[in-house]
Amino acid sequence: MSTDTTTTTAGHRPLSAETVEQYRSDGFVHLPGVLTPEEVVTYREAARHVHQTGTAMDADNPIFRQVVNVWQSDETLRGLTTHPLLARHATQLAGIPLRLWHDQLLAKEPHNGAATEYHQDAPYWPHAGSRHSLSAWVALVDVPVERGCMSFIPGQHERRDIRPVDLADRTDLFQAAADLVWEPRVTIPLRAGDVTFHNGYTPHTANRNDTDELRLAFVTIYVDRDLTFTGTPHVCTDGLGVPVGAGLPDQHFPRFDDVAAAVL
Repeated sequence: MSTDTTTTTAGHRPLSAETVEQYRSDGFVHLPGVLTPEEVVTYREAARHVHQTGTAMDADNPIFRQVVNVWQSDETLRGLTTHPLLARHATQLAGIPLRLWHDQLLAKEPHNGAATEYHQDAPYWPHAGSRHSLSAWVALVDVPVERGCMSFIPGQHERRDIRPVDLADRTDLFQAAADLVWEPRVTIPLRAGDVTFHNGYTPHTANRNDTDELRLAFVTIYVDRDLTFTGTPHVCTDGLGVPVGAGLPDQHFPRFDDVAAAVL
């Protein structure tokens, strides 16, 4: 797999046509060095604080500690959720106007003993009419294979026939879509500051953390600005009173404007 090595925060260059085509063909792409070393330090320290003090969705989950919608409570990490370069890349890859669905801090404890098993993201979301969705997975520490990096099944992001699966069951995706057992898989270790973007329907997994260090990853999920709400319960929409068939409210799911700056 080739990667784009020309895109840095300092350069602010658009992604190459080859990189965009690679993403649209494979359903994922690796962009090295998107964050500067200084940004990595700033966001990593803020992430450690949220990991220690934030409210996890399931505190007993051995797979990872997940804190959602960090942008609403942590000013520093709001800057990462709304990072203009990440948003510009996401908009270019998707090719449509986007809004924020949610962010999340995903921390795997040292020697956690549990992988995040193969799944797609989008089947869990209460969205209708979405033309595209994608996640920016930002490594805030070095993430070699042994620390819980991700693997992807390329070219499967047009699949809409796979049900939500159990993230703790290593066979469940392949029971839901038996043909995927025979598809090749691509594993991408990351340096701190690297980013992978993956389509909401790209099957992917993250290894368990077998090292002595905490794995810290920060994810921003971008979705079609014009999608509508299905009414299916979800932690990010529960209690907001969003009518079925309505768009997502901007105050909770900010739009990114034409230069991919968040409209807060």
